[in-house]
Amino acid sequence: MLEQNLIAIEEICIHHHIEVSFIHSLQETGLIEVIVVEEALFIENEQLPFLEKYIEFHYTLGINLEGIETISHLLQQMDTLQEENSKLNNQLNFHQFKP
Repeated sequence: MLEQNLIAIEEICIHHHIEVSFIHSLQETGLIEVIVVEEALFIENEQLPFLEKYIEFHYTLGINLEGIETISHLLQQMDTLQEENSKLNNQLNFHQFKP
């Protein structure tokens, strides 16, 4: 893993005006993976959209951590179902137009 793919949690907290403890709570529930490099805390770039979504849920909408976990789980299920639906539609289209 390259350090250039990491974002410092301290910078995220300053930018979004949030507490580091919120990110620790997300880490404890398994929603975000925190990486320690030389005693500094980071997340991978790919996790930033999820973290920003969780920040919006909590700080703007007032959703507690348990609610965020539930919403995250439901969104993952929805993505899985959409992917499955797309595959089934592709299979159906393939068989309908087969000569």
